[in-house]
Amino acid sequence: MTSTFLIRRPDSGLGNIRRSPGDPSRNIDWVLMFVQWLLIAIGCFVVFSASRTRIEGDPYAFVNRQVVFAIVGAVVMSLVMSLDYEALKNRAMTFYVGTISLLLLLLLIGFARGEDRISFDLGPLNIQPAELAKFSTMLLLAAYLAEERTEEVSYPRFLGGLVLVGFPTVLVIVQPDLGSASVLVALVMGTLLVAGARPRYIVAVSVLATLTVVAAFVGRFVNDYQVNRLKVFLDQETTDPALQDAVYQARNAIRAVGTGGIWGKGWLQGPLTNGRDVPVMWADFPFAAVAEQFGLVGGAVLIGVFGIALVRIWRIASLSKDLLGTYICAGVFTMLLWQVFQNIGMTLGITPVTGLPMPFISYGGSSLVVYCAMFGLVQSVHMRRMR
Repeated sequence: MTSTFLIRRPDSGLGNIRRSPGDPSRNIDWVLMFVQWLLIAIGCFVVFSASRTRIEGDPYAFVNRQVVFAIVGAVVMSLVMSLDYEALKNRAMTFYVGTISLLLLLLLIGFARGEDRISFDLGPLNIQPAELAKFSTMLLLAAYLAEERTEEVSYPRFLGGLVLVGFPTVLVIVQPDLGSASVLVALVMGTLLVAGARPRYIVAVSVLATLTVVAAFVGRFVNDYQVNRLKVFLDQETTDPALQDAVYQARNAIRAVGTGGIWGKGWLQGPLTNGRDVPVMWADFPFAAVAEQFGLVGGAVLIGVFGIALVRIWRIASLSKDLLGTYICAGVFTMLLWQVFQNIGMTLGITPVTGLPMPFISYGGSSLVVYCAMFGLVQSVHMRRMR
């Protein structure tokens, strides 16, 4: 009798030879997946080191919540990866309208209470619609531009893209959240550039964005805190008593980076990271915590990890089977690049302090979950590139 072992067919599971090479489950970009979760793990360690001395009796308060956010992000990313990104295109307008509605509702609540609000406070949770706007606006813009199958964006299509991004951008500026608004501006510029927009169109976007920010400051749509941050950036040696809190935070962030030296002071050994010298370091200035504890080498490694993620996203954009996938990757690439640059820049004093989080590293559930969703969308593009 022939052994059943010799005639047994391959069972199902990872690496099953009966699956088509085009099966999405066989085309996950594991390098990008590893880099993403490495960044999340680094972020948890940074959040712990920067926040453990801030709440008496509970050094794990912030990092525990960050781990929960990471778990939620994993679930959201898995869900997005399981869906065909072309199917999500049909729901892009629904996501966009929902986000706009949340932004308007947040503004109305703020006006009714006479205070600036950037998030819905739901007990233990704070939901920031501006973070949701990054995902929904990126998806709708990519879907809108992909409808025109040409090598160069027409002027009407260019104007339409500006309107789509401009509406949520203005609502975010009025909150005021200039950092998130700058990400949306970077989104439209990067995506339009990849879509073939003429250079003068990109210049027009830059001018329009600058004029919008200037109008927001002149019209007093931004609060005094935002104005003070800009004043400190323009004059970092100011002795104005009204600006001392903002100056103190910015100077100590630079000090933390400078005192780290080449190798840093060691894990949990940074005096500025352990103390209260840099307020909200775990959210606004995580790079200062990395640089003080691990020095120039640690900062360079972190930037290198982000660089690998950017290279993989760019590669997926070039492998995409259609323009929609390419534009989705271009949008995620641009937003990730700008946020990393802006967060490190404000830590070093070369860009204004905006409170813009560093993706995957800074504390915050809305940012972490949204970026997990966007990376899931990039994975969906890669997984279905052969179909």
